[in-house]
Amino acid sequence: MSLAQIKTAVGQLTPQEFTELAEFMERADKSAWDREIEADFSPGGRLQPMLAAVDRQIDAGQSTPLP
Repeated sequence: MSLAQIKTAVGQLTPQEFTELAEFMERADKSAWDREIEADFSPGGRLQPMLAAVDRQIDAGQSTPLP
C-alpha cells in the first residue's frame, strides 16, 4: 500500500476510527523513539562518544551538580 493510498484511507475513517488510529500512531512513535534513544546510547551507538566526554568532564570535576 502506498502512502497516497494510506492518506486516502485515513480520510475515509469515522471520527472514532481516526481517534483510534491517532492513538496507535502516538504509541508507535513513542516506541520508535525509545528504541532510537536506547540504540544511540548503547555501546557503539552514535551518542556514546558524547556520553564518554561528559563522563570525563564529571570525573575531572568540570561539572556543577544540579540543586
